Amino acid sequence: MSETARQIEERLSSLSPLRLELRDESALHAGHEGAKRGGGHYRLTIVSAAFSGRSTVARHRMIYEALGPMMQREIHALAIRALAPEET
Repeated sequence: MSETARQIEERLSSLSPLRLELRDESALHAGHEGAKRGGGHYRLTIVSAAFSGRSTVARHRMIYEALGPMMQREIHALAIRALAPEET
């Protein structure tokens, strides 16, 4: 696991995930402008009770807030699937 992936998982632990799957897809985007600047491409599936009763937009905002400045530097693209436990 890369250092960036470890940091992503660590920051997302604040959402108390019941399940967290993070895939680094950066290699699929080699040569892409974001990759040239060092930002990675990731695919995230996260299940958390914190998402219960919240809209998709609210869930994504919670994730972006948890990741903070990583969204400006280490992460160029993040595909998110955020679910409440009752949706799995």
